[in-house]
Amino acid sequence: MVVLGQDDTTEVTVSQMVHHCQAAARGTRRALLVADLPFGAYLTPQAAASNGVRLVKEGRADAVKLEGGVRAAEQVRAMVDAGLAVMGHVGFTPQSVAQLGGYRVQGRSAAEARSLLEDAEALQEAGCFAVVLEMVPAPVAALITSKLRVPTIGIGAGGGTSGQVQVFHDVLGLYDKLSPRFSHQFARLEGPMRAALGRYCAAVKRRSFPARRHSFGMSDAETRLLEAEFGPPPPPPAPPARASRARAPN
Repeated sequence: MVVLGQDDTTEVTVSQMVHHCQAAARGTRRALLVADLPFGAYLTPQAAASNGVRLVKEGRADAVKLEGGVRAAEQVRAMVDAGLAVMGHVGFTPQSVAQLGGYRVQGRSAAEARSLLEDAEALQEAGCFAVVLEMVPAPVAALITSKLRVPTIGIGAGGGTSGQVQVFHDVLGLYDKLSPRFSHQFARLEGPMRAALGRYCAAVKRRSFPARRHSFGMSDAETRLLEAEFGPPPPPPAPPARASRARAPN
């Protein structure tokens, strides 16, 4: 979604996820690489297992993740039976943003919290090695964490989960379309990046880049041979003239 400039996650395809995972895998040495199964890629247990295997086999992911609780348990079992490491995801599930009525906190009532616990326990029993809790009240996330045998990974779920995850672009301040309350920009790199690109464009326009130190030359002997055949090289283009500003008469 963020990398592709999309408004939500529902457009992403399995092939795009394979491409992203391959790139991430080439730069990973110790980190656990978990691939999200895209929206519509795990409607049946068979589809979940088939697409999950593809993300591991072609994408070189270490594990796969899917959204949903009790309703996704059969898909989890099918993937585990296929030899996959599976991570679950309950609470706010981004692929169901339209069904949930937008970006809303889940589990605010005792009944909803109980349902989330049941979802998390169903995923655990189906074979998930960890469960993501997203946009869940902190007390509910802490309760679920205390009840599960597997670790929980929180995002907008308070500090009582086993671990935390954030969107890379949110942490570095690179995405301006959506800034969730639970995210924190530990840097604001969009401004410096835009400024650097602006300086680069300006340097190219005024012909100060590339300079001689950025260029490659030829030996004098080879240069003379080339000029004898084709003539001397033309002078470099002049930088564009600055537009003059007319002064209003006094």
